[in-house]
Amino acid sequence: MAIKIGITGGIGSGKSVVSRLLGIMGIPVYISDIEAKRITQTDPVIRRGLCDLVGQDVFLQGGELNRSLLASYMFGHQDHVRKVNEIIHPQVKEDFRQWATRLKSELLLGMESAILVEAGFKDEVDFLVMVYAPLEVRVERAVKRDCSSRELVMKRIEAQMGDEVKRSHADFVIVNDVIGCVKKLNPLTVLCQDGVVRALNAEAHVIITGQHLSLIHI
Repeated sequence: MAIKIGITGGIGSGKSVVSRLLGIMGIPVYISDIEAKRITQTDPVIRRGLCDLVGQDVFLQGGELNRSLLASYMFGHQDHVRKVNEIIHPQVKEDFRQWATRLKSELLLGMESAILVEAGFKDEVDFLVMVYAPLEVRVERAVKRDCSSRELVMKRIEAQMGDEVKRSHADFVIVNDVIGCVKKLNPLTVLCQDGVVRALNAEAHVIITGQHLSLIHI
């Protein structure tokens, strides 16, 4: 049975870089955001639930999700967000379980999710790794990456669980505090101190040897 590693972190923290590193090392990673979008389009339970909740117009004539309508339904209404999540998250969790079962012969598997804790996915993984970066570094990365404004990025950050709360749930923390790292980073030239990459690339039963890890650009 594969050891499952959860990878989480806020906007601009660099969790996708860590996922790509694992992929380069041959470790399959389930990207929850991508898979949730796929499942929302195709899963009959989700389609039925969203239609009952929001109305038939939540799906367009071609069968595609009406994202603008769903976004307007959720915007500014936490109870609406909760109801939508209660429809989608259980199906994503089940899809991950099926994915992990298909890959059970692998030594290690990863699951990347910005809302891994909030969505109730923590129990699906054996270890939770949080990728952390200072707020200003995260904002600068997200503004450049998304061609967005600081104000919009801050609103997205403020809508997520705070870093300190996330850290309290994590088994290990990767500190990724190099400005511009996400854009410039070549995953083959990354060193994680205290053994995270070294361990993941070698003995799976010693996944991470240190409680505090640093992701540095060399």
